[in-house]
Amino acid sequence: MRQYSTAWILLLALLTSLGPLSIDMYLPALPVMASEFGVSTQMVANSLPAYFLGLALGQLIYGPLSDRIGRKPPLYFGLALFSLASMLCVFAQNEWGLIAARILQALGGCVGVVIARAAIRDRLDLQTSAQAFSSMMIVMTIAPIIAPTLGAWVLRWMNWQAIFVVLTCVGIICCLCVHFFFKETLAKERRLNLNFQQVLTLYFAILKDRDFRFPMLAGCLTGGALFCYISGSSAVMMDQYGLSETAFAYVFGANAIGIMLFSALNKKISGKLGVLQRLKLGSMIQLSGAVILLLAGSLGYAPLALVMIGLFLAVSGIGFTGPNAMALAMAKQGARAGTASAVMGSVQFFCGLIGGVLLNFLTGSALLNMAVLMLLFIGFGMFAVFHILQPQSD
Repeated sequence: MRQYSTAWILLLALLTSLGPLSIDMYLPALPVMASEFGVSTQMVANSLPAYFLGLALGQLIYGPLSDRIGRKPPLYFGLALFSLASMLCVFAQNEWGLIAARILQALGGCVGVVIARAAIRDRLDLQTSAQAFSSMMIVMTIAPIIAPTLGAWVLRWMNWQAIFVVLTCVGIICCLCVHFFFKETLAKERRLNLNFQQVLTLYFAILKDRDFRFPMLAGCLTGGALFCYISGSSAVMMDQYGLSETAFAYVFGANAIGIMLFSALNKKISGKLGVLQRLKLGSMIQLSGAVILLLAGSLGYAPLALVMIGLFLAVSGIGFTGPNAMALAMAKQGARAGTASAVMGSVQFFCGLIGGVLLNFLTGSALLNMAVLMLLFIGFGMFAVFHILQPQSD
């Protein structure tokens, strides 16, 4: 069984954390930004599904590109684009300017997600990769824990534009870390010589692969609950329940800690339960949370404690579903791991895009709308989970 170093996982987690930081850090500022732009909080929150759109599209580019030229060169381009786009967000004059800059920001920032998954698959087998994904999730969960708190702290002393200045600096730091510490994981002799038509053929071949398709759908759909939470949390916690920016940051961080704890538990019980068994366990935990949220949303004005319990289970269960679905999906992808990683990431954030858009059309309360969407995503995800074949090495 091949092993991995803590420093290597920390580097991959740093690259992957660009997404959570960019998504979560400005959430406490949404009401302030909405007031400055003269629109509703939900209108400014549409910059979230716009970001998910950029994440979905960008990964489809970086995946096959990294299979062709290696893992490191795309990182340079993506991180540079992320830093430039973060600075463009600073100068946004209205919600549409912000949305455009956020799409560019996502097109750059998503490179870390693709390369991190592919690099793990380049080096590790199924069981070890599941542990590596759990370790990475533990570390990268620190980002959504501190991001809203950091954003709220920045708002206490500066305006919302300063949040994007911080993100610009983070992008530059990541680029420097890649230059000095990231070692190429895809040898030249293993690279795929792909043209555009071959890339499309490869995408179809990957999607037709049952060993990839069902674990990918399981991970993306159950993970869609997280994006519903991210898109709707400001409206629920700050508008509906009246939490302050700081209190919202603490609540958001509590659920992120839950993902970290469940990821650690997932790694700890890996010797007792197989990868598929842990995936099923996580989906059941998420389902129970979604049911509680639906009950709370149906009550009209449920106690905040009940909402918090439902959210904790529905979100934290991703600590089980995320790494195990990812390990199963990537297990047999070999040299096409970059493209497979891109497909999985693109579908995942496409789910986030759908969830964010649908929140604009549902007519119930913010809590009920979020609960309905989370239940739908988790329900379809469980359908995929129970269609996964038992892996031979599990």
